[in-house]
Amino acid sequence: MNISKDEYAKMVSKASPNSPVALNCLKAFLSGGTICLIGQIIMSLLENAGLSDKEVSTAASSVLIIITAILTGLGIFDKIARHAGAGTFVPITGFANAVVSPAMEFKLEGFVLGTAAQMFSIAGPVLVYGISSSVLYGLIYYFITK
Repeated sequence: MNISKDEYAKMVSKASPNSPVALNCLKAFLSGGTICLIGQIIMSLLENAGLSDKEVSTAASSVLIIITAILTGLGIFDKIARHAGAGTFVPITGFANAVVSPAMEFKLEGFVLGTAAQMFSIAGPVLVYGISSSVLYGLIYYFITK
């Protein structure tokens, strides 16, 4: 059986359910906003404890990473992400989940070949392209302003 790309596309669209785009956007907005609100509450608590601005931002980021890692390890973050969708990709929580998830998945293969080797299998490309693009941007900025 030989079908064209157009016929295949029609078959796929007919068999695929439509996504509730507006509902997904609303869920992502509310869940991402909630994560940011939690981060802001943590920052306010740390400011009231007398930490400097630099210490507050570092500690708040660390607390969000630790909370996400614990929730991922307990399997709770994945349940939240299933309903919240893209809202859980708020960079720091999404990155923490992307590091912890593969580490948990491959822990049975041992510490070195399992957890340590696979920990950055998802987050690795993000790091590579993020660092590469920031270096490229920095070079372009340097030569434009020089």
